[in-house]
Amino acid sequence: MSSPTPTHDDVVHSEPFLRSLMRRQLSLSIACAATFLVALLGLPLLNYFAPAFMATRVAGFTLSWLILGILFFPFVWVISYVFIKRSLRLEEEEVKEARR
Repeated sequence: MSSPTPTHDDVVHSEPFLRSLMRRQLSLSIACAATFLVALLGLPLLNYFAPAFMATRVAGFTLSWLILGILFFPFVWVISYVFIKRSLRLEEEEVKEARR
């Protein structure tokens, strides 16, 4: 007895297809989290290892406070924006691949 031919929905929801999608989403998540952690842990390390550099005044703030108080929030927004755009592109690519 022959097995039935797989339909389009069977291919889209197949184990290898979903595993590939999840692996690519995990890679994206790890890259964004690593970028955030480098920034989060980098500031205290810079303050510890280069205190004179971080005490440099820029626009009336020390560099440390400029990064922490003003630039960190937009940096997180940029990471979020990149994550969302790449995640949507990833899903669109998977849909295109599934339709072929």
